Amino acid sequence: MDIDFVITWVDMNDPKWLEEFSRYRYDKHNTRNGVSEARFRDNGFLRFWFRGVEKFAPWVRTIHFIVNGRIPEWLDTSNPKLHIVRHADFIPKEFLPTFNSVVIERYMHRIPGLSERFVYFNDDFYIINHLPVERFFLNGLPRDIAVMDYNPSWSQWYKRIKNNIRIINRHFSKKEVMKRWHEKWFHKSYGMKARWNYLLRFYGKFITLRVPHNAQPYLKSTFEEVWQAAGKELTETSVNKFRALNDLTPELFRTWQICRGNFEPYNTYRDTKMFPLMVRPKQAVKAIYDQKYTLICLNDNVHIRNYDTVIGNLSDAFRSILPEKSSFETMEP
Repeated sequence: MDIDFVITWVDMNDPKWLEEFSRYRYDKHNTRNGVSEARFRDNGFLRFWFRGVEKFAPWVRTIHFIVNGRIPEWLDTSNPKLHIVRHADFIPKEFLPTFNSVVIERYMHRIPGLSERFVYFNDDFYIINHLPVERFFLNGLPRDIAVMDYNPSWSQWYKRIKNNIRIINRHFSKKEVMKRWHEKWFHKSYGMKARWNYLLRFYGKFITLRVPHNAQPYLKSTFEEVWQAAGKELTETSVNKFRALNDLTPELFRTWQICRGNFEPYNTYRDTKMFPLMVRPKQAVKAIYDQKYTLICLNDNVHIRNYDTVIGNLSDAFRSILPEKSSFETMEP
């Protein structure tokens, strides 16, 4: 199988990007868009992302590196596995510029040369141990966990997720889906995480699914199918330059993929862990040294105490497991 990786990244210190960002930071009512600095800042770990890919997932065909502005000066753009992608290469020009990740993500299927099977990474997700192809794809299908989850309505993120579910319920019968793909919805590997599947198996409609913060495998054809079904809503909300409550998120494509049965069951929590650096920096450092997990997320926050020390400790941990420069680097920092 040809499998590509897609990763998004931005240099918030790029003067041109800052100028454009500042121009749109306030809406027509002079209201400031609530964007945290932590969403864009670069902590210097990107080179370890590339090192992890080369050492632990050398089977990847192409890395599509999505940028909006300048690229890291150390990145070797001549590497045959690297494809630099600008927003204008795949996002319709009427929606540019955009600072809304969900808008960027919904157009990923339009990336020139993207393979049918690809894995999407946020730039805070890192590979820290050997990662076989079968972790993401088996029998040609993405591996995923299909479990429902109850989420409180006060959560702004889950209000967006529920926008997706309304579309899912419009196009799928929960009863038919769970009957047809019963073994995939009640796979033994899910364990107690599937409890809501049992509790709500007679409920007439889908509720929100559990959303692992993970590197997510997709079929490009899933995006094309969802766009055919919900193109009107996706187009209308593409005008949101920053996150908005009426957004549709990438979970729409993931949930559609699951409802179609286009996945193989896998408990993705088994080898993946998210570490909020505001509260668990020491645990994150230990996880890298120990390589207990295959994939980790280092969740940034503007309220991290002793930020420079935390970043320094994490950098030391990465260097302990990924000391060699990768072929994607032209120079050391």
